[in-house]
Amino acid sequence: MAQQEQFGTGVALRFGSGANDEVMPMEGAAGQWLLQRLPWDSDYFGTPTYRLFSGLFRPEAAPGGLRAAAAKLRDKLHARGDYYAFSVVPAEDTALLQALTGGGWQLIETRLNFYCPVAEARLPAPAPVRLARPEEAEHIGRISAAARNVYDRFHADPWFGDDKADAFLARYAEAATVGTYADAVLVPDALDLPVDSFLAIGDTPATDALPGSGNSRVLLTAVGPANRGWHMKLVAETVRRAANLSLPYVLMTTQATNRAVFRTCEKLGFRLGSTTHVLACHNRW
Repeated sequence: MAQQEQFGTGVALRFGSGANDEVMPMEGAAGQWLLQRLPWDSDYFGTPTYRLFSGLFRPEAAPGGLRAAAAKLRDKLHARGDYYAFSVVPAEDTALLQALTGGGWQLIETRLNFYCPVAEARLPAPAPVRLARPEEAEHIGRISAAARNVYDRFHADPWFGDDKADAFLARYAEAATVGTYADAVLVPDALDLPVDSFLAIGDTPATDALPGSGNSRVLLTAVGPANRGWHMKLVAETVRRAANLSLPYVLMTTQATNRAVFRTCEKLGFRLGSTTHVLACHNRW
């Protein structure tokens, strides 16, 4: 019950209390859309950007009505002018997935969400790493932009285009390095080895309501050709760091196409926790 209150149904019940939350009725079906405007993304891309948190409807809702409601939602957003909207939907929510795709939303990315119980991890010998320094932010950004993954959400979505996607991931990596979006950024610290990789980490402390909770999440990582083999080393050191902070889990999300990350997960003791799909729509189709 406490877990649902904090991460599940409780989040939906609290939705609407935020300044950028919008609860919209479903037209064509009995239900509600939970839409959130993202101010930073909107400013960065110069386009109002929304995340569809979810759609709420009864199990017996007619599929045709849900498809019509999803199409109507697109129409409402289109009436506001330029926009970009996306949603991260659990694979189990087939009714919502079918409604959105039937209503004109397009599948962009399929994600596998892994977790590692820190106490059960299978770690190799320690690797030399250090925290990235703020003055390295621009360099870390270049690493991020150069390590292009055509299947990640930004590169797979034609709305962004490669140049815009590269620039955004570079900006994110720079901000993470100076401490804006991450609690730590790890880089190699080996003699005569150039820094051509990094891993950004976000920490969530345990809460009193959920004993044993708390985690470190891999936010963004990139490995250039001069640091081949360092992805597993950086992830392993992330697990060690979590252990030192008494955080019981490390979380990592990747695309369903990223076999290299699968191998890292298998070797270090990560487990598959869930599968999600990223869908998007905008007024430039």
